Amino acid sequence: MAKFTCNFISYTLKRTVDITVVVPTVTIPESMGMGLAEGEKPSHNVAAPFPVLYLLHGMGNNHATWTGYTNVEMYAEERNIVVVNISAENKSYVNHPSGDNFYDFISGELPEFVKSMFPISDKPEDTYIAGLSMGGFGTLVHALNRPEQFAALGAFSAAVSLNPASLTGGEDRPIEPRFDPATLAKEVAASGKKFPALYIACGEKDFLIDANKAFVKDLEDMGQQVTWVTMPQYGHEWRFWDIQVEEFLDWIPRTDAYAKTGKRQI
Repeated sequence: MAKFTCNFISYTLKRTVDITVVVPTVTIPESMGMGLAEGEKPSHNVAAPFPVLYLLHGMGNNHATWTGYTNVEMYAEERNIVVVNISAENKSYVNHPSGDNFYDFISGELPEFVKSMFPISDKPEDTYIAGLSMGGFGTLVHALNRPEQFAALGAFSAAVSLNPASLTGGEDRPIEPRFDPATLAKEVAASGKKFPALYIACGEKDFLIDANKAFVKDLEDMGQQVTWVTMPQYGHEWRFWDIQVEEFLDWIPRTDAYAKTGKRQI
């Protein structure tokens, strides 16, 4: 596994931004010849572009928090998938009147940058998005605005009813319909577009459990199949999200070149 911390100038945000990118590489067992065919040597040349998961943080976190509090690096290495983490401050992954256009950055510039720098597939069927809390809200906003761009979404303890303005001192500013998961879900259903595969999880002790249950019911009433996961012993906490990101990585539909290779020894 290689972990890259990148600092680059964003032409969308008009400033430098930080991201963390986890990329599968040669493992110690592979360096010793384990798991390789007879005569095969380890190599840093990739057989095919990797699938990619854009993994969004929660309120108060940044690009380094997912890799700091969970085992997502190990999970990504085992499953041959790239994970991209960004810093979205407390801006909820949407555009703001201040000019902090995080929605535009994530939907356009971010994939452009990482695909130009790393061996990542540009196919929607190899592209996934997930996040926790505020990042779960951002996941729903991005995946439901552009359902054709993602094979699956994972919303963990999602703040499904979040008004982004409430995190930036604009409590009285109404939420834009294009940044409201409930409105977006109805629009996707009405349009006849195919939803990404839906994985939604929330701990039973989480203060967001009722909102998540209601959102899942609305999706099911629209005729959508939802993988809905709850665990009675967990609240709004990292131990739950560590479990869920691994389960999500095992659940996502994959058709990429690495899909049938199984878990690697690391």
